[in-house]
Amino acid sequence: MTLIRNSGEADLPAIRDIYNAAVRNTTAIWNDVEVDLADRLDWFRQRRSAGFPVLVAERGGSIVGYAACGPFRPQFGYRATVEHSVYVAEDARGGGIGRTLMLALMDRLGDAGQHVMVGAVDATNKASIALHLSLGFAEVGRMPQVGQKFGRWLDLVLLQRLLDDRPVP
Repeated sequence: MTLIRNSGEADLPAIRDIYNAAVRNTTAIWNDVEVDLADRLDWFRQRRSAGFPVLVAERGGSIVGYAACGPFRPQFGYRATVEHSVYVAEDARGGGIGRTLMLALMDRLGDAGQHVMVGAVDATNKASIALHLSLGFAEVGRMPQVGQKFGRWLDLVLLQRLLDDRPVP
């Protein structure tokens, strides 16, 4: 059974390890530099102080995934729009953990008054795109060759989902 819960600072080594594995082995993160614990602590504190959730998936006492979000853009007009990240440990992928984390994150964001959730996904990550579409996200844009990693250009797919049906903010 997988437990989804709010993360704490004690979870940061596992979050760092999942993040760094994605940096090393995937195009899910367009970064070539692994991070240290101080970086993750700063990242965590920024999100928490801004009121954004950082969730972890725990299975058998181990952290097997995490989900977080932050502001989509820094300007005040975007205050009800967030961009999210969801990462699952390599040996735990394909078992529904990403979906469970996404659903929990969407619930918390809706409860917090957020209106739009945005995902930015590497165009070759078919599993992530399919997951987003199955959760009601719509593809709203493709940006060819805006990123690079592993010696090749990467295309970005933008996906978005409304979290509520408010007619006005």
